[in-house]
Amino acid sequence: MRMIKQLAIAAWESSVQQWSWRSFLVTLVLNQAIGPLIGLLLWTAVMPDSSAVRGYFFAVLAVQLLTVSYEDHTFSNSIYDGTIVDGLLRPRPVIMNAAGANLGLRFWHGIFGLPVLLLVAITAGLPLRLGDVVLAVPALIIAGVLRFLFTITLALTAFWTDRASALVSFGDTGIALLGGIAAPLFLLPGPIAEAGRWLPFWSMLGLPGEIAAGVLTGPQLVAGYAVQAGWLLVLIVVTALVWRRGLRVFTAVGA
Repeated sequence: MRMIKQLAIAAWESSVQQWSWRSFLVTLVLNQAIGPLIGLLLWTAVMPDSSAVRGYFFAVLAVQLLTVSYEDHTFSNSIYDGTIVDGLLRPRPVIMNAAGANLGLRFWHGIFGLPVLLLVAITAGLPLRLGDVVLAVPALIIAGVLRFLFTITLALTAFWTDRASALVSFGDTGIALLGGIAAPLFLLPGPIAEAGRWLPFWSMLGLPGEIAAGVLTGPQLVAGYAVQAGWLLVLIVVTALVWRRGLRVFTAVGA
């Protein structure tokens, strides 16, 4: 309960500070929306009668806006300029501050991205069912946690290298190409689609989109959640290990 309260406070503080960036936030939202929108245009041109494709890319657009992470800028830079020391001296965990900043940015992405979502819904005509959207909500939440852990783990390489942003950008490319923006996995050949569903990228983006679009049902839905839960455990462990080792390096250098 205490951690939830700390996270809520950190998210509130961050969102208030981020309001002053509102013009920049609009630019960020448009930048994040480009990939799903291009995918929607391309795949609806290929399959104009497919309601699943339209529903899927609308859902992926929403997932993209609500799970986006920028820890290569918000966290790596604090390591480079040394301001992370201030966070280490405070009672609230540094990772909690990063998570709060992450939630604040996602909140504003949702607010400023809402007109884009409404415009797409009006022009594309989306046949999403409420039941499928409700089933996708847990997958969306877990996807958000996965993407945060994945991004901050790559951002933590700032303890060892000055190329953390390049690594995070490479990770974002992996999410776009293998997570379901470039090509929905359910439209790919069987063996390729099955292989893609075992990678963490699909769990961060394509899985909630497929559930919301009604593409993933029954045993496949259960299997998708199982894979997502597995990657959640893996990334929690990996992030904790990288943080501890990075912190040892940082304090050793500081000493």
